[in-house]
Parts: sequence; C-alpha cells; structure tokens
Amino acid sequence: MVLVNGTEQSSISIRDRSAQYGDGSFTTVLIKQGKPLLWRLHLQRLQKNVRTFRISAPNWDDVTQQVYQQAKQYPDKGVVKVVISRGEGGRGYSPTGCADTQVIISDFDWPKHYVEWQQDGIELGVCLQRLGLVPMLAGFKHLNRLEQVLLKQEVDDSGWLDAVVLDVNGHVMEATASNIFWRCKNTVYTPELDMSGVHGVMRAHVLELLGSTEYCVEFVKTSLESLLCADEIFITNALMALVPIKKINENEFSERILLSALNKRLYTC
Repeated sequence: MVLVNGTEQSSISIRDRSAQYGDGSFTTVLIKQGKPLLWRLHLQRLQKNVRTFRISAPNWDDVTQQVYQQAKQYPDKGVVKVVISRGEGGRGYSPTGCADTQVIISDFDWPKHYVEWQQDGIELGVCLQRLGLVPMLAGFKHLNRLEQVLLKQEVDDSGWLDAVVLDVNGHVMEATASNIFWRCKNTVYTPELDMSGVHGVMRAHVLELLGSTEYCVEFVKTSLESLLCADEIFITNALMALVPIKKINENEFSERILLSALNKRLYTC
C-alpha cells in the first residue's frame, strides 16, 4: 500500500520536484512484530533534513501515525519507506513558492538474505568509482542518489555482494548502501562524514550503544590500507542491522568481539 499525504494512491504528479530534481529526503524503516524500529532516530533525521533543505514541514504526528499504521501489516518483518518531497512549483531549480510538501509512505517485504549475511558475514570488493566531495549535502539522506546507483551498478557488474567506497581523496567512506565500522584493539573507527556519505540511522544507534562500552570511538579520514589492518570490520544500515565483513580483496577478518557485544545491546536504547 502507498499513502500520499495520508491517502491511498499509486501515483504522483510528473511535475513533482522529487522526480524533476531529487528535491527531498527519505528514510527506510525496519518493521518488526508490527512496530517500526528506531523510529525516533528516523524521525529526527527526517526533521533535520526538512529544516536544512527549507522544505515546508509536514504534520509529523500524522507521519508517525501513518508509519505505525503501515507497520501493523507485518507481524514478522517488513519495511516502510518514507519520502518527503518539496512537491510541485518553483521556476526551474528555484524552490520559491513551493509549499505543497508531499509525504509518500510505502511498504515492502524485508530482504530475507540479510539473515545469512548477519550470520555468515560477506566479502567486499573495492569500488573503482569514487564519491565526490559535496559538503552542502554531506551526511543527508537526500533523494539525489545517482552516485549510489552507479556504484551499485559497478558492484553488480563485478559480481560482488557489496563493496567499500572511497572518496576522491582516497579516504574510506562507506559501502554502497551502508556505513562501515572497524575495530583495532580497544578503539572503534568510523569515517568522518563531513564531505560526503550518509549519517545512517543504524550508525547513530551503534554510536549510542558504544557510549556505554569500554571502547573508544574515533571519526577518521583514512586510507583503505588502514582499514585493512583492522581486527574486525562490519557494515550497518537500518534494514540489515550489523553485518560482519569476512574478507576484503585478499584480506580476511575473523574476529567478532565488538559485533557480538553490540548485537546483545541492539535496540535497547
């Protein structure tokens, strides 16, 4: 089922700025036993994006109610996606006069292959294509995802399940649709996302959980070689949760000490 501003329908205007310019934001929520997990963090991110992009804010109580209503369809696991578009209007790129915000809420099945990924881990390639530096948009889950489309195309063409993505300066940034963490002894590293990349909801949750552990967290701009020296590596997003990385190119990783500790605390704050 698809809701557009709370009404069930299957289409929006071709003049909508989400289609014309990718003008908006979105988030994708894991549903478990009829409830949206980490909705607090999803909502906070949507609200921040809307404020920053100066989109007219929807009624957030209505959005929350609609998400919870959609979630009830899934007694086991499912997915709800929320798209906030600036709507129609404006001349060319200019958003002046746009106030018809569109809230599009849809649902779909949870990708069941994530069970195997979580249990067994996956191997990663390393993308040849690199992320550009766009500080105006860094961290935001906006609708302009063409970089990720091209990266995922490279992953598919190479026969990988996923891949490490670097920026144009050679710094480790993320995987194609997830954030990345790695541990060296008692220090946990994750990329600094001030020039590109996405502040993922599961990334935020993991950082909250790490605050109650003995591990030190560092946000870094570092090379692939530094990543490959890690004791353990895992990737995260709201749907896959935590997925261990067992190999990158010819480098193997077998430890899951941090991962096990985090999985025991998952969704507890």
